[in-house]
Amino acid sequence: MEAFFNEIFDYNFHCNKKLIEQCSELDDVPANTVRLFSHILNAHHIWNARLVDKPSKLQIWQEHEIKDWSDIHYDNQRTSFEIISNADNFEKRIDYENTEGRLFTNTVQDILFHIINHSTNHRGQIAVDFRNNEKKPIGFDYVYYRR
Repeated sequence: MEAFFNEIFDYNFHCNKKLIEQCSELDDVPANTVRLFSHILNAHHIWNARLVDKPSKLQIWQEHEIKDWSDIHYDNQRTSFEIISNADNFEKRIDYENTEGRLFTNTVQDILFHIINHSTNHRGQIAVDFRNNEKKPIGFDYVYYRR
């Protein structure tokens, strides 16, 4: 399980890094892209915080300047790899409160997979936002990453 999560977090890291690079080179990044990518970063941070049982430093829809994306992204990735490396049981159940204060329980495996799936979903929305703003989106298909 550790190898699987290391692989998909590498993929997630690659995709986010490419998107950060692309946005950093644009003169005008669509506002919804800034909103959605900030949300990807925030959610990743919040889920990591839940897994390590620490308070989150970020809010779910807090927006960040593009120049700050890389630092948040690297911190998220480093923390996720530490979680994966130190996990002795991916089936361990984690209790947490969602952003509305409701209590839930999921396994470490569920949460780690959710981080990746959530990011993929919103990168897809960002690709649509790029097209709607006459910008060419990057292809982030996993199979292309693996080639």
